[in-house]
Amino acid sequence: MRITFYGYNTFLIKSGVKKVLIDPGGDFYLFKGWLKSLIPQSQWAAITHILVTHGDPDHYWHVDRIAEKSGAPVICNETMVQEINAKRLLLGPRARGLAFTTEIKNLYTIAHFETLIVDGIEITGIKTVHGPLKIKLGPFSKTLQPGPNKRIGWGSIGFEIRMDKKVIVNLGDTLIHRDEWKTISSPDVLMIPIGGGRVHNTMDEKEALEVAEIIKPRLVIPCHYNCAGLHKKNANPANEKYFYDEVKKLGVDCVILRKNESIEI
Repeated sequence: MRITFYGYNTFLIKSGVKKVLIDPGGDFYLFKGWLKSLIPQSQWAAITHILVTHGDPDHYWHVDRIAEKSGAPVICNETMVQEINAKRLLLGPRARGLAFTTEIKNLYTIAHFETLIVDGIEITGIKTVHGPLKIKLGPFSKTLQPGPNKRIGWGSIGFEIRMDKKVIVNLGDTLIHRDEWKTISSPDVLMIPIGGGRVHNTMDEKEALEVAEIIKPRLVIPCHYNCAGLHKKNANPANEKYFYDEVKKLGVDCVILRKNESIEI
């Protein structure tokens, strides 16, 4: 099994003929191709499954385009879908606000703690909650708060993925959930955000370390840190060396993947 990282929380998991894409988002940097696909378009047609952790642009912008190109099923939180005029419509990836406008031919919904099987891959929904996001432009700043009528963090869910005798956990963008995650036990891989120190929209390094100690994975891959955001090259900084060293002290393996780097497990 090969895992490739494309930045933010975009991962491609390849095992045999299966190619599972997590979070088909867009680059969030104004000066480097605003919202261009994080995963190269040359990879789109070969995708076999698409998993979406929530509806923010850096996680979701190209979901319908890749689904159309590949024919892959889309798996997302049940809150990402509404039935309107007898059609099941997905939250519009590029729509403003909570507009359900996009029809996907091959669509599966999942709830927190629910399990479904799609083409031989077993997927369980994990409880996650996106934190507030502070956006600063010069002297002006605005904090976007997740909520029942807010687009930020909409549909937040994590995934426990079981395929080809491996277990991979991806938590998306989330704050810590100590009690709910105690049921997750020793996955082969834990993909975990660590960039919430300055802007607490996700866990920071210390919280992510606490989660690694609770879950006890075999391998940890930190993500969603030192990412570009709007006009900033590094909107959510984290000390990956500190995190790496502290994870190793727990007796757990850790790998730092740069953009477009892969690891085989």
